Amino acid sequence: MNPNSPGNGALGDDVEMAPIVDVAERPAKPQNGSSGRQAPPTPEDSDYDDEFDVDDGERGLLSSSRHTESHVEARHLRAGKLWHQVKSIVVEAAPTLLLTTISLLFTGKLLDNVSRWDAMQQVDQLIMIIPTVLNLQGNLEMNLSARLSTAANMGELDDPVTMRAMLLGNWTMLQVQAISVSFIAACISLVLGKLVPRVEPSAGVASGASNTTHSIRHLLESRRPIPHLPPEAGIRHSGFPTLIMVSATAMTSAFLSGLILGSFMCFLIIVCRKFKLDPDNIAPAVASCLGDLVTLCLVGFVSTLLLPFLRTPIPFIIGIAMIVICVICLVYTAKNPHVRAFITQGWSPLFGAMIISSATGIVLDMFVSRYEGFAIMAIVISGLPGAAGSIFVSRLSTSLHAAATSASASLRASEPSRRLVMVTLLLITVPVEIVFLAVLNAFGWLNTHLFFIIFSVIFFCCTVGASLTIAQYLTDWLWSKNRDPDIYALPLHSAIMDLIGQLLLVLCFEIVTALGTKLRLRT
Repeated sequence: MNPNSPGNGALGDDVEMAPIVDVAERPAKPQNGSSGRQAPPTPEDSDYDDEFDVDDGERGLLSSSRHTESHVEARHLRAGKLWHQVKSIVVEAAPTLLLTTISLLFTGKLLDNVSRWDAMQQVDQLIMIIPTVLNLQGNLEMNLSARLSTAANMGELDDPVTMRAMLLGNWTMLQVQAISVSFIAACISLVLGKLVPRVEPSAGVASGASNTTHSIRHLLESRRPIPHLPPEAGIRHSGFPTLIMVSATAMTSAFLSGLILGSFMCFLIIVCRKFKLDPDNIAPAVASCLGDLVTLCLVGFVSTLLLPFLRTPIPFIIGIAMIVICVICLVYTAKNPHVRAFITQGWSPLFGAMIISSATGIVLDMFVSRYEGFAIMAIVISGLPGAAGSIFVSRLSTSLHAAATSASASLRASEPSRRLVMVTLLLITVPVEIVFLAVLNAFGWLNTHLFFIIFSVIFFCCTVGASLTIAQYLTDWLWSKNRDPDIYALPLHSAIMDLIGQLLLVLCFEIVTALGTKLRLRT
């Protein structure tokens, strides 16, 4: 038996003590003089022998009982150790995933109001940049949370001086990436605004405002960067001043989002470390959900403020100010030894995620507007599995970094197996999905058949399984290619899950409809 296995010590004591007890308690032979012959047994002796035989049997039973009890205790110890390993995932990740779902729902509701604002109706390119800016900003925040989570678990944030340098360096690098990519997104939106045709007014659409709402809803439902623009209605702005205004809006929104969310994520990592919580279970999902919500608010707010100054130098001055801030952050990042190497990394997954999102919109263009409730279902079937996968990616990355350093012995000792983490994340996301569907049905936001609910839960489980599997293989593959998963994995994983999740949702709608269940179609 392995000397380190549970219960081995108790079992060894039983085996060694048995002969000692047997010798000590065995009755001595009666002395009958020199004959050396044993006297005939008396009744008392017979009774004593019977008692001795019974004691032997009882002792054997007790030894067997102790042996069984040792195995039961070992199983209990293993079960306790198992629960101790997954307890942090259940206690910390489950509320975070529920918060993620609620935040995504509020983002969809907020979109309905923002799309009615004058800036969104008068400047087409603002509609174009929303999905790109939201997607990119969410990816940047998740990258920041993953890097800091790994640093916290590795103990690199325990020293106050190192912690300040790493937090500030990561924050400045976030601003460099956010401002740069948002400017590129604004330029692309101007080109697409010239190429994308406008939709014809449909029956029952009374105004351009309602058509704008319809268009932008579809824009985020499929996360496609190439939406159909609403028909001409009211004042429309275009040209070079529009490019300046849209660029200033995108860069300012990205900067403010990085300022607010970046600071919040740094604070969250510190709090998790102080209270002995695992930031890998909390930070990536929080960054994903709050990134969309906060950035959408900022885009609407900044565009509304800049719209009256469209033909003035103010948008240009703000744009120049954002470029100056970007250069200052770049200089500091280049001088920071903790993040200097990251300046040239992490750009390709951001643009790769943008390309995958474009493919998502193209593939789903004919399906996204067919069924009532597709948008609100897409929130949970894409967002929630993606958040669970981001948690798994962050945990895997931390484990891989720990294995490559001297911190691996202490950190990996309490680390559960990959399969156990995957099963745990799957089990805690399914109740969130069921509660979400129940709430939608209770409030009348989505009227569904029981048959559809069953199929949606099944496809949801498939999506979560795909998300966790892709997270594992993608992280391992990037690590084998000497690419840091904290930088490369999350943007690609998020974009892939948007595509897979919505494709599976389309398949769910199609199968349920083919089986005869009546679902309300959009007209």
